[in-house]
Amino acid sequence: MNYSIVFYIIGWILNLEAAFMSLGCITALIYGEKAGWSFVVSILLCLVIGLPLTVRKPSSHIFYLRESFVSTALGWIALSCMGALPFLFSGVLHNPVDALFETVSGFTTTGSSIFTDVEILPRCILFWRSFTHWIGGMGVLVFLLILPPLAVGGRMNLMKAESPGPSVSRLVPKVQATAKILYILYVIMTLVEIVLLLAGGMPLFDSLTITFGTAGTGGFGIKNDSCAGYTTYQQVVITIFMILFGVNFNFYFLLAVKKGRQALQSEEVRAYLLIILAAILLIAVNIRGYFSHFGQAVQQSAFQVGSIITTTGYATTDFNLWPEFSRTILVMLMFVGACAGSTGGGIKVYRLLIMVKTVKKELRQLLHPRSIKKIQIDGKAVEHEVVRSTNVFLIVYLLIFIFSILLVSLDNKDLITNFTAVASTLNNIGPGLGDVGPLGNFSGFSNFSKLVMTFDMLAGRLELFPLLLLFMRSTWKKF
Repeated sequence: MNYSIVFYIIGWILNLEAAFMSLGCITALIYGEKAGWSFVVSILLCLVIGLPLTVRKPSSHIFYLRESFVSTALGWIALSCMGALPFLFSGVLHNPVDALFETVSGFTTTGSSIFTDVEILPRCILFWRSFTHWIGGMGVLVFLLILPPLAVGGRMNLMKAESPGPSVSRLVPKVQATAKILYILYVIMTLVEIVLLLAGGMPLFDSLTITFGTAGTGGFGIKNDSCAGYTTYQQVVITIFMILFGVNFNFYFLLAVKKGRQALQSEEVRAYLLIILAAILLIAVNIRGYFSHFGQAVQQSAFQVGSIITTTGYATTDFNLWPEFSRTILVMLMFVGACAGSTGGGIKVYRLLIMVKTVKKELRQLLHPRSIKKIQIDGKAVEHEVVRSTNVFLIVYLLIFIFSILLVSLDNKDLITNFTAVASTLNNIGPGLGDVGPLGNFSGFSNFSKLVMTFDMLAGRLELFPLLLLFMRSTWKKF
């Protein structure tokens, strides 16, 4: 283990977080809020730890996948711990576990909250809370890859460790250029949504915070009713961009370089859009009696389907009251998730495609034992390593899911609440059903259960393995 490079990366993460926290200070100055001092103190603490770690250059630039996974996991833990400080120093939260839960929920773009009334919070805290979604959406380490200080080997390994999906590929030959392209696309789409929301009459502060949550597919609202109080136009804009941010960013890159035909051939994107369309129509028909006309049922269905499958977690209505058929579809969408290479969470459509094609291959193999046929997606053979990692991912995912439900059940809440609470945190969604529905929150859980779900949120965002490797003794051996 190359410890020097690991600490060097963690140091830069904390320095970058200090820079991001300055936006909270600016927000406090604009609105004249005393809570801005909590960001000043937090920034100083980030720099006190981060600067010494980056002043001294790494003794070795050897950077393998093991260092990438450890740097990613520890970096996200450090990011979350320091990011929780403004909540504690401002006095809006007094329990460190609650502050950590809320912060991890923000950075992992989960959107599960322990606040019962967000409208009483200072604007600077609301801004930081939503901005953590935007930071975590594309990934803080991907952002670091753009910066010259991180001129170390193994950049691709670092991107693989943080980026969602079973496989990560370069958009262009250089990893640094790939990171720049990803963030350029991310920023452009963010700005477009802000402009469209402003054009629809949404206040600037609301436009910024709602867009941060949409772009990162996070879901922290600044109103107690989430997005229910916004106009139909504003809700439609949010719906469209939730779905767009759930698309693999490779798709947008291909469109940008005028390879539209190749982009449209993406099986994953087509399956993702087909699942969304089918779910919208099925739920709309099922809930048509809950609204004044069918068009409104379609619009509300589209919002919730887009919110759940992309793991954003915004709500415009209490879908906890919808018929069982519709609620069952939403729970299923929690596990499907968005596309690989997007800001969304969940198992990912790409993995589901691999699993379906694997089953079809095995069935054909039973009929034709001598046939040799590889699994293909988009006309290209899927490597055996990707298929194997997908199968292992699913096994580990189920084990963590089952064990987490067992631990959370110690709080003696009902099964629907426990099941969907773990599903929403592990899949980085936000709301569930029962006590954690769109009008509920996670404050009723014990500190132990909150820590279990905090682990689930980090595991879900980091695709399980980087976090689990921290518990293996061989990870820490120095060769």
